[in-house]
Amino acid sequence: MKSCWSLLIPLALGGSIYLLAPILTPFVLGALLAYLADPLADRLERWKMGRTLAVSIVFLGFTLALVAVLLILIPALERQVSKFLTDLPRYLGWIRETLAPWIETRLGIDPAEYELSDLVALLKRHWQRTGGIAAALVASIGRSGAALLGWLMNLTLIPVVMFYLLRDWDRMMARIADLLPRNVLPAAVRLARESDEVLSAFLRGQLSVMLALGALYSVGLWLVGLDTALVIGTIAGLISFIPYLGTFVGVVLGALAALVQFHELWHTALVLGVFGIGQMLEGMVLTPLLVGDRVGLHPVMVIFAIMAGGQLFGFLGVLLALPVASVIMVMLRHIHDLYKESAWYDQPE
Repeated sequence: MKSCWSLLIPLALGGSIYLLAPILTPFVLGALLAYLADPLADRLERWKMGRTLAVSIVFLGFTLALVAVLLILIPALERQVSKFLTDLPRYLGWIRETLAPWIETRLGIDPAEYELSDLVALLKRHWQRTGGIAAALVASIGRSGAALLGWLMNLTLIPVVMFYLLRDWDRMMARIADLLPRNVLPAAVRLARESDEVLSAFLRGQLSVMLALGALYSVGLWLVGLDTALVIGTIAGLISFIPYLGTFVGVVLGALAALVQFHELWHTALVLGVFGIGQMLEGMVLTPLLVGDRVGLHPVMVIFAIMAGGQLFGFLGVLLALPVASVIMVMLRHIHDLYKESAWYDQPE
C-alpha cells in the first residue's frame, strides 16, 4: 500500500503541474525569488528585526535594484539594436563583397545567393514602427484586451507571491516538517538540508556567475570598440547557465560583429581574447568562488534537464528543470549510498 502511494503521489503532482502549467509560471517565479531572498531576510531577523519589517526591506531592495537595472539596461540595449539595424545594409554589403568571395576563393565553395536586403528592410521597418523594445512588447500584447489583462495580472502576481511566501517561508517549512511521519523525519531533514545546499549553490551562485560574466563580456567588448558590446555581452552572460553555450554564442556573434565592423582580423582576435579570459575566469575563479563544488551537475545532465523541462511543460519546465534536477541528484546520491551499503551489493559469492 505504501509503495502504491509512493508512486501515485509523484504521478498526481506531475499531472497537476502539466495541467496547470499556463497559470503556474508567476507562482513559480515568485517562489524562486522568495527562496533567493530568504537568507537576506533571515540575516536581518538576526539583527533583532521583525520578520515583516525584514521582508519589506528586502522586497524594497529587490524592487529598486530591478527598476534601476531596467532603466539603465533597456535603453542602452535599444540604442545598440537600433544602431545595428541601421548599419545592417553596410554589414550585408561587406559580407557579399568581401566575405563571400574569400570563402569561394579559399574554400572552393560557391555561396548561395540569398535575398537578405528584403529581410533588412523588414527588420528596420518593424523596428521603427514599434519604436523600440518596450513599444514592440506593448504593441504585441495590446492587440488583445484579454492578453493584456492576463499579462498584467501575471506580472503583478510575481511580487505579491514573492512577498507573502518570503514573509511566511520559515513558518511554512516548519509546518511541512511537522506533517512528516516521525520515523522518516531525520532522513527527510537530511535530504532537505542537502537539497537546500545544492539549490542555494546553483541558483544564487549561478545567477551571480551569469551577472558577472555578462558585465565582463560587455566591458571587454566595449574596450575592443564593438558597437554591439552590451547586446552580445548580455546575451552571452544570460545563457551561460547552459555549459559552454554562452561562450560559443558570444564568440560567434562577437567575431562576426568585429569582422563586419572593422573588416580586419585584429579586432576579431581581441574578441576571442575577451571570451577566452572570461572562460578562464569562470572556470578558475567565478564558479569555484560563487557556486563551489556542491552542485555536481554534469553538463550533459544540465542540457538534458532544460530540454526535457521545456518539452514537457514549456517555459515553466525550463524554470523548474535545474532545481528539480538538483534535488533528484541528491536523492540519487543517497540511493547510491544505500545500495553500496546493502547486502545485495556486497553479497558473498
